[in-house]
Amino acid sequence: MIHLLRGLAANPALPADLLDRLVGLVGSDAISDPHDELPSALSDRTDLTADQVRALAAADEIAAIRFAQTGLLDIAGMDPLDRPEVTLAVLDEGAGPPDWARALAHHPSDWTRWRLASRPGMPPDVLEVLAVDPDVEVVGELGIWTTEPELAARLAAHPHAHVRMTTAVNESVPPAALAALITGEGLDPALACLACDDEDTRADRDRSMGGTCTGGHESTVLHTLERAARNPSTPPAAAASLAGHPSVIVRWALAERTDLPQELYARLAADPDSDVRKETAGNPALGEPLLRALAAAGEPDVRRLLTRHPGIPVDALAHLAFSVRLDPERLPRLATATPRELTELAASPHAPVRALAARGRVLPAGVRDALAEDPDASVVKSVASHPGLSEDRLRAMVARHGVHVLGQVAANPDAPGPLLAELARHDPPVRRALRAIAVHPNATEAALLPCLSEARAAADAALHPALSAAVLTDLVAHTDEGMAEAAAANPSLPPSVMEELIARCGPDA
Repeated sequence: MIHLLRGLAANPALPADLLDRLVGLVGSDAISDPHDELPSALSDRTDLTADQVRALAAADEIAAIRFAQTGLLDIAGMDPLDRPEVTLAVLDEGAGPPDWARALAHHPSDWTRWRLASRPGMPPDVLEVLAVDPDVEVVGELGIWTTEPELAARLAAHPHAHVRMTTAVNESVPPAALAALITGEGLDPALACLACDDEDTRADRDRSMGGTCTGGHESTVLHTLERAARNPSTPPAAAASLAGHPSVIVRWALAERTDLPQELYARLAADPDSDVRKETAGNPALGEPLLRALAAAGEPDVRRLLTRHPGIPVDALAHLAFSVRLDPERLPRLATATPRELTELAASPHAPVRALAARGRVLPAGVRDALAEDPDASVVKSVASHPGLSEDRLRAMVARHGVHVLGQVAANPDAPGPLLAELARHDPPVRRALRAIAVHPNATEAALLPCLSEARAAADAALHPALSAAVLTDLVAHTDEGMAEAAAANPSLPPSVMEELIARCGPDA
């Protein structure tokens, strides 16, 4: 029954009296919710009364945390040490008195202090306490998150290599301090790292992550360079000095930067390691000459990544369409293509290029309609979900190309209910079409019923407002818990059925 109660908890049409009864079940012996999903679902509602918020917060810590995040939690009289996770959530939102942070800064749990170190807006005295915490990992966490440049600079020069490494990612560290982490100039050698600390458990944990130390804290220093190379606050010249570093992870991090000379990107694009080459190919700072060169001569994985590059010239993207299978959901250059560019692509004698144009979303109406009548199924498939196509054109697509375009036609926002019902009854069923119909705002009950037989469409269909009360009443008793839960969340479910479901879990059930 708990899956049905979760559905009701998410149902926006749940009557106020039934909502009150459902809140009362949380934490009671009447239900068993091993994953605490019911209070989580209830805490997402926007119609809870103050009394219901208090009851849920008292009964469940996850609900209390969510209320803290949304500003609904009443913190008056709250003991910050009673539930530290809730206190941390309050501090996350900039609420709670400064003394709460001071209390947690001295908490006996390393985990709690470590979590506190990432919280924003803490008083200066709390920052100083955490900066000298006996657990070096707490200090390291502070190094990641502090926004105080002076403190960040101190932690970047901390005698423990772990703190230097974590602080190297912090963009608040002054550029000179970040450069010193790379060059070593003006920086005293680190005295320790996690791998050579005296605490056996800490050393074991670091070694399990690949940490090594023979006296020079080698692995920690390497990861420090990697993080400093990636940090945008590191001076470009200092970062560029790592271009020939023997470690792949350092060169890989460098390839993410967007402020390097084009000559250096060209060098990284020819790196011996394929991961570095691929990372470089995705860098938005690459100039057009290098993009064209890589599109013409790059290896297959690089060319595939270039299709997703926001700066790739449209004609180069068209060239790539012949050798790379394009992902229609990941072609950002098409989002910025002009109508003129798309029109030129649509006039190509090559179907892959016309299919590319068909995926554009600023197609002139005449070009769109012409592509809808293209003799090549791949082109029609690419344009079938485009808004603005008439019902006659959508039906003509299906008549000419059948199952090849059914899923895309079903996803067209202008597809009418009767057409969707016909597509849903296609024999054999087209699963992609059923999944699109299940969430289509124009879907009728006749279109939705076949969707209930498709595993990945069933829950969405059960949640659709076009389903009748009679169908939903049957669905809440279905053996498929996901579908039954979705039906319970459907606003069209009769209140009498909602009441019955809650009554079956009540203390007198």
